[in-house]
Amino acid sequence: MTDSRIPTGRLGDTGPEVGAQGLGCMGMSFAYGPVDAKASRATLERALELGVTLYDTADAYGVGENERFLSPFFKANRDELVIATKFALAIPPDDPTRRIIRNDPPYIRQAAEASLKRLDVDVIDLYYMHRRDVNVPIEETVGVMAELVREGKVKHLGLSEVTADELRAAQAVHPIAAVQSEWSLFSRDIEAQVVPAVRELGVALVPYSPLGRGFLTGSFANADKELTSDDFRRQQPRFTGENAAANVALLEPVRTVAESHGASLGQIALAWVQQQAAVHGLPVIPIPGTRKPTRVEENAAATRIVLTEDELALLEPIAAKVAGDRYADMTFTSAGRE
Repeated sequence: MTDSRIPTGRLGDTGPEVGAQGLGCMGMSFAYGPVDAKASRATLERALELGVTLYDTADAYGVGENERFLSPFFKANRDELVIATKFALAIPPDDPTRRIIRNDPPYIRQAAEASLKRLDVDVIDLYYMHRRDVNVPIEETVGVMAELVREGKVKHLGLSEVTADELRAAQAVHPIAAVQSEWSLFSRDIEAQVVPAVRELGVALVPYSPLGRGFLTGSFANADKELTSDDFRRQQPRFTGENAAANVALLEPVRTVAESHGASLGQIALAWVQQQAAVHGLPVIPIPGTRKPTRVEENAAATRIVLTEDELALLEPIAAKVAGDRYADMTFTSAGRE
């Protein structure tokens, strides 16, 4: 591993220039079992050294704890990085285990102020609508987000898990810099309508879970048997039971390509996502998550891997064979609205 910095890309026609690979920070505070603050801090520092400048969090990650954890690192390196956070998953006071999607104007303002306070910054660089509340017109939601831009509290706007039509409606209200959706060798449904719309509108695509929440790295084969009880991947259908057994077999072509490059499974999965920028003709900035400096080095090195046409063809059939949905409740995604 050399210390050469990763290349850069732009978050759409209206967004900032960032490293061609970002860092998903959710797991540093919750969701993937026991956390290690010291290792996570070292990971943040190593990522920045390698040219990773887009750091992704949300108010829902650890009920605000992830934003608070990241705040010292953000403040110490404020001029070198882009802070992305999100609103929309509200937590009912009477049941902290639940999440309710809210896009109403009063809630958006409340959420933005709370994130600014936890992050301890004057402005959020990229503010996402985390999930879509279909009971609130998206024009109304983006209208309030645009007000935050005019007030100097937010610089750029993003949307997560939206349909192509929702993106077009939002773009008519205010420029959208990025759309964040799951995109990987295991999850390719957005290619039908969302990807063409993103390209058409000059928006960047920010794939989350480009490593299939670690499954594509081969780090686990069955969530029920191998992951701790507090790891939320045990609740995701494709990682448990018969689905997991079927999906493990789908990694064989990834392993074949990895061996030909002297690379890891995860590096090939990331290289595939990154190469979709050329395949589809749009900016693609994946945000793999990790809590280990060695893993962020490995991920960054994937930006230098170029897959051949034959290798892309070998990987092409995988997604259509995946068993199980991304979430137990797919209403939290755009899949049912396309």
